[in-house]
Amino acid sequence: MIKKIRSINNALPGLLVGIILFGAASQLVGVFLVTDKANYSIGLWIGVLTAIFMAFHMALSLNSVVERDVKGAQATATRQNIIRYLIVVLILGILMITRIGNPIAAFVGVMGLKVSAYLQPLFEKLSHKRKLNKEIE
Repeated sequence: MIKKIRSINNALPGLLVGIILFGAASQLVGVFLVTDKANYSIGLWIGVLTAIFMAFHMALSLNSVVERDVKGAQATATRQNIIRYLIVVLILGILMITRIGNPIAAFVGVMGLKVSAYLQPLFEKLSHKRKLNKEIE
């Protein structure tokens, strides 16, 4: 499974792990801070799933963009970014209207993509050290 994900984009597995870890950390912190725990949890994990979708969509979009000329690449990248953000707005709007989950918690879950992207170099460095240690043993 990891090999298949890595074939889409080399950084994608680490990005996904970061999103899930951020979601778990947000769940632990949020449980102590909110009164409606179920609503918070549902919103948070909807946001985490949205972030996972965005990571996959971004990786696939990047693969498509690099195969085009400059003008086509810019247009494709812009179109794909707009699609991603419209989906986020749609999901947050649905949460606000239906009150199935907390939209603020969902936004926190979506921000897991950003946090994971910033921490990606650290994850990669730690992963590389672990591989080196296994090769030495």
